[in-house]
Amino acid sequence: MSRSYFGTDGIRGRVNEGLMTPDIAMRVGLAAGRAFIRGEHVHRVVIGKDTRRSGYMFEPALAAGFVAAGMDVIMVGPMPTPAIAMLVKSLRADLGVMISASHNPHYDNGIKFFGPDGYKLSDEREAEIERLMKGDLDEALVAPDRIGRATRLEDASGRYVEFAKATVPNGVTFDGLKVVVDCANGAAYKVAPMVLWELGAEVIPMGVSPNGFNINADCGSTHPEAMCKRVVEEGADLGIALDGDADRLILCDEKGEIVDGDQVMALITRNWHRRGLLKGGGLVATVMSNLGLERLLTGEGIKLERTKVGDRYVVERMRSGGFNVGGEQSGHIVLSDFTTTGDGLISALQVLTEIRQSGLAASEACKQFEPVPQILKNVRYADGDPLLKESVQASIKAAEAELNGAGRLLIRKSGTEPLIRVMAEGDDEGKINRLVDQICHEIEEAA
Repeated sequence: MSRSYFGTDGIRGRVNEGLMTPDIAMRVGLAAGRAFIRGEHVHRVVIGKDTRRSGYMFEPALAAGFVAAGMDVIMVGPMPTPAIAMLVKSLRADLGVMISASHNPHYDNGIKFFGPDGYKLSDEREAEIERLMKGDLDEALVAPDRIGRATRLEDASGRYVEFAKATVPNGVTFDGLKVVVDCANGAAYKVAPMVLWELGAEVIPMGVSPNGFNINADCGSTHPEAMCKRVVEEGADLGIALDGDADRLILCDEKGEIVDGDQVMALITRNWHRRGLLKGGGLVATVMSNLGLERLLTGEGIKLERTKVGDRYVVERMRSGGFNVGGEQSGHIVLSDFTTTGDGLISALQVLTEIRQSGLAASEACKQFEPVPQILKNVRYADGDPLLKESVQASIKAAEAELNGAGRLLIRKSGTEPLIRVMAEGDDEGKINRLVDQICHEIEEAA
């Protein structure tokens, strides 16, 4: 059966259109409840959300579906996505749900699931939920005496704060460090500044005034410019920019220079390798990670394994290969000693730990390698598949021939937006700029 609801990261779309309506949310709750009820014991589902206004619509709709299917619902309010993954295990729940569209604007929203082990659902489990959604959901409705109930967990944020603090090595504090943290007016607007302050840092918060519509708006990891400027103005040691659901981060050093996920992964991987903490013999990254990262690690006998774009593919390879560090250039960093999914705050805590223990400034600690020139441009399209057009294919083949093995070319569709991403990297920046522009032009003409 083809996938009609789930994409690469749960169900996502524009609010009150298509897949993201209250009716669909209730059906998802009913179907997922039916799929995860096994036996006669009381089943539990944890529901979290970010700060989008539409979360107030989807939260009760999902809860109604789960309760009607016989599940008890534990609502925790605005919390980071990784906190939901943690709480599922902590509360011995059968399922976790996060209502968020991550780094997208407020008018989008999404629903993603975590199993009882804290990991995102497999394709097979998502397909099972889809199958039930397309069938007669009256069968999922339980008898009146088996209906679940919905409650709120008041100490959810406190649980996550203590969990995050425990990932910092014993004896390490951030006393004397000044940190700017931009929470994107999103899910971490309370917990991230709290964790950093309780660990001793002087905290300068940004993006901590959500109004339901300003999530990710000119702030956070997708718009880090204001954070960079504030770091320089305040004389801060580090800037941390999270996205709307706080599962990714972008950093900046004390000079206001951006530090992307590749540099963060390089720092953590090399540090853990030196301390004997690295598992699996290396790092799992995606095809988007810079060639400079690969050259650095392989030169030190540390392997780099690449997957398709998407943190779920990174996590799958980490689990199968026994790796404990993985992630994406965009800032999804997965440290499986602590988490089952990307956690921007916990990744930032590891960077701050290295800065504290090494005594280095962020500009020294985070500059792990010189990136190979890499150009990434996005082309929006309306419908159809421009990549299938003959003119586009001819342009791609011509570019590959011109690179002739002296660089990489990657063209792919976004899994969450109607965008085609065109990336090229190589030592000749002028050449890769020209090749990317040529391909983008052909895609625009074909779109």
